[in-house]
Amino acid sequence: MPLRIVMLGTGEFALPTFKSLYETEHAVVGLFTQPDRTGRGHHQHVNPLKELALQQGTEVFQPKNINQSAVLASLRDLQADLAVVAAYGQILSAEMLAIPRLGAINLHASLLPRHCGAAPIHYAILAGDKTTGVTIFQIEPQLDAGLILGAVTTDIEPEETTGMLHDRLAKMAVPLTQQVINQLEAGTSRGLSQDPALVTLAPKMVKALGDIDWHQPAAKVAQHIRAMQPWPTAYTFFCSPEQKPIRIIITAASLPVEWALPTTNENRSGDIFVVDQHHLCVQTSAGIIELLRLRPAGKREMTAEEFMNGHQITTESRFQSEKVALDK
Repeated sequence: MPLRIVMLGTGEFALPTFKSLYETEHAVVGLFTQPDRTGRGHHQHVNPLKELALQQGTEVFQPKNINQSAVLASLRDLQADLAVVAAYGQILSAEMLAIPRLGAINLHASLLPRHCGAAPIHYAILAGDKTTGVTIFQIEPQLDAGLILGAVTTDIEPEETTGMLHDRLAKMAVPLTQQVINQLEAGTSRGLSQDPALVTLAPKMVKALGDIDWHQPAAKVAQHIRAMQPWPTAYTFFCSPEQKPIRIIITAASLPVEWALPTTNENRSGDIFVVDQHHLCVQTSAGIIELLRLRPAGKREMTAEEFMNGHQITTESRFQSEKVALDK
């Protein structure tokens, strides 16, 4: 018998799954999504889930707090069998979770219990994980700790950024969600408990986490730059004698493999090497990293070659962290 499903989601990660629900035999009876946000110039941010729901004639709810009694009354009125949650952005109370007959399931962009929290994709790349995936679990009041109902695994590609991996995982979640929903409908779902000893945390990203630490090994710096794309972005400060430090966002980098650079004990983390007119490299605590694309403060993104053409780089030029650069 088809289920009555309510969707709770806001971010782009939820969109492919939300679209797919309309292609099943189940009925989407409501969407709960975050209140509309206004950006600079008072422009309204587009909420693609809300737009899709309105196109499909689905009732949309945008409460500031889904756990308020009036909101819970609206949820009860929908008589939903199941709540599907993905990138919603609010903590759900035990009272709310008890309203749908089959409870609520959550799409999480990691292989739980690894990387519990708001930023699992960022932390998977930061940690240098070789694999990740999507886990669907039964939501409990404790953070990301419910029974695992299904999971799918994928390798993390060597040059993959958080944005790239996010989009891949969002698509991978679609067939997994449909499988779990069908098992719940048939009564054949079997949940697996998570091992608390294996839990790692992936707390919310903030802009300050983008500050590059050149005292890390080159491989770690490369992971950091990939993890911070497209937000909060990895940044550093270009420092030269007699010049004010310039904030630089690094959008792409790689580990040189086709040629090597001479290093000595005098090389310091953050030292800049201009190999030729095409290659801009930086010394780390262990190894060299090549910068491919950069965006100086207030300017457009540019290639390393364009950056070198527009900035005088001397033997005293260095990239430094925000604290070091601005404390001088």
